[in-house]
Amino acid sequence: MTEIPAIPSPFTFDPATTALVIIDMQRDFLLPGGFGESLGNDVALLRTVIEPLAGVLACARAAGITVIHTREGHLPDLSDCPPAKLRRGNPSQRIGDPGRFGRILIRGEYGHDIIDELAPLDGETVIDKPGKGAFYATELATVLRQHSIATLLVAGVTTEVCVHTTVREANDRGYECLVVADCVGSYFPEFQRVGLSMIAAQGAIFGWVADSADVIAALGTTAPVTA
Repeated sequence: MTEIPAIPSPFTFDPATTALVIIDMQRDFLLPGGFGESLGNDVALLRTVIEPLAGVLACARAAGITVIHTREGHLPDLSDCPPAKLRRGNPSQRIGDPGRFGRILIRGEYGHDIIDELAPLDGETVIDKPGKGAFYATELATVLRQHSIATLLVAGVTTEVCVHTTVREANDRGYECLVVADCVGSYFPEFQRVGLSMIAAQGAIFGWVADSADVIAALGTTAPVTA
C-alpha cells in the first residue's frame, strides 16, 4: 500500500487497483478563443492546471497506473443533448454552434479533443460523456470493473462542476477518491476554494484532497504495476 499526505487525513491506496481519471482537459474549455472564453471566462485560470497535471500523468504512467481521460461533448445531431442543457445560461455561443475550433462540444471536432500537452497515449481509455458526471450514460463503470479499480485519483476541470459531479457519483458507487488540488481548476477562484473544501469536509465526505507534489512523491516510490 502507498500513502499520500492529504486532507483531512493520510490517503492510503493500492497502485494496482488505482486509476488516474483526467476530466475534460479539452481545447474548447482551455484554449484562448474557445468556448470557455466565449462565456466570458479567463481560461488562464484553468491553464494553471496543465503543468502540475502533466507531472502527475507522467508519474502515473511510469508507475503503471491505469489512466482514463474524459471528454464532455455530444453527437453531431445533438440527440444526446437535453434541451435544458442546450438552453442553459446566456452564452454568446451554444453547444453545436460554429466556434473557433469547430462546432462547440461536438464529438470529432478539433475543440472537443484533449489539449496536446495531455494527449492520451495509445491504449489509454478515453470516455466520451454527454453530461457533467463521468458515469452518466458512459462505459466508465464497466472499464473500472474490468481493471479491478477501487481508488480514483481525480484531476481536470472544472472543480465545481464536472470534477465534483464525478467524485460524488464515484462516492455513491463505493470508490475512494483523492482530488489533486492543483490539478483541478475553476474559472472562479472562490468556487475552487469552496469546492475543494466541500470534498474533504466532515471526514472526507466525498473524498480526500492533496497537492500534486505529494502525489508525485508517492507515485515515485511505486513499482510499475504488472498485469
